[in-house]
Formats: sequence, C-alpha cells, structure tokens
Amino acid sequence: MTAQGYAVFGTAIGDCGIAWNERGVIAVQLPEGSEEKTRARLTARLPDVTESAPPGEVQRAIDGIVSLMDGKRTDLTEVGLDYEGVPDFHHRVYEFIRTIPPGKTLTYGDIANILGMPGGAQAVGQAMGRNPFPIIVPCHRVLAAGGKDGGFSARGGVATKRRMLVIEGALADEPTLF
Repeated sequence: MTAQGYAVFGTAIGDCGIAWNERGVIAVQLPEGSEEKTRARLTARLPDVTESAPPGEVQRAIDGIVSLMDGKRTDLTEVGLDYEGVPDFHHRVYEFIRTIPPGKTLTYGDIANILGMPGGAQAVGQAMGRNPFPIIVPCHRVLAAGGKDGGFSARGGVATKRRMLVIEGALADEPTLF
C-alpha cells in the first residue's frame, strides 16, 4: 500500500468511499445521498486523508465492491484491512463476518454462539454498529433473531440493508405499490 488517501466511487447503491493507509483499508463509507455528502462524511471521520488515485490493492477492493453491489458473487476476503484501534472482540467478529458468503445470512445470536459467547448477541450487534469497513466486512448479512432485519446504521437504515441483501440474493425483492 501507499500513503494514506481516499477515493469516492459509484456503485449500484450510490456513491461509496474508501480510505487506506500503508497497512490496508482503514474505512469504507456507504452512500450518503450524493458524492459530496459521502466525501464529507468520510473526511469528517478521517480528517487527515487526502483524495488521491487508489493504489492497485485498493482499486481491486473498489472493483470488488462495485461488482458485489452489481449482484455478482464477489469475494472480498482478500482485501487487506488495517485493524489498528479496533477492539479485539470487534476484530474477531469482523473476521468471522467476512466468511459469510454473498446470498447468505446469520443472526447476531448465531455469531455469538459460534464465537463461544452464548448470550452475546447484543455485543455482536454493537460491533456491527461500529463496523468501519461495511461491505468488505458485510455487516448487512447479519440479522436479528428469527431472520428479522435488526438495525443498520448507514443512511437509509434497514431499507439500505434490505436493498443490499436483495442485490446479493439473500432476500426476495418485495413488490411495491407503484
């Protein structure tokens, strides 16, 4: 990787952002309604990054995100992430979440049980709410008990989460009144 930087790029769900440093991707920003708002949100989180052309590894991550949001079964597990400052438990959760393939989902409780923390669904949910790498760490694939949506902290909330799951084939597209 090269020095710290960021880029904003278009996807089927809107303009996303990605930031990196020499160790890997440090953040992904889901769409905020416009390219300018996405850029503003990302630079508010990371005021020291400057917009620049992404290095090869980051461009491959961008291409993978675009492909995934176009409905292709793209594997993003090889994207290098910089976990500096991420609590150990969150790191464990994020690494496990990365193994959930497109089109599949698990519940917060499932993940807590698999990680050896029965009753830890709320802690898993809190980790999901603080995920600095959405899409690469696919927190949208984690549901509440009984397959209910649960929360989603990105702009658009649960509607954004559902849209991403429909694109990936994990949920059927729901008809609208119009």
